[in-house]
Amino acid sequence: MTLNNLDAYMNDPDIANEPMPLREVHAIRLKIYDETKGMSADERKAYYSDGLDEICQKFNIKMVQSVRRT
Repeated sequence: MTLNNLDAYMNDPDIANEPMPLREVHAIRLKIYDETKGMSADERKAYYSDGLDEICQKFNIKMVQSVRRT
């Protein structure tokens, strides 16, 4: 997941008057919404998992798989 074309979202008139940090958050949320619109639950899961893997590799983060208790 890259932040290409985030400028287009930053200029959205609905968020143009927000303070810059809040505008960035809103722009990222709009971009993710557009990228995942129409995806099934499994596709969205894969989208977020791939993004997490990319971030972990970039920052050398080791993930530990936990066992979910029921």
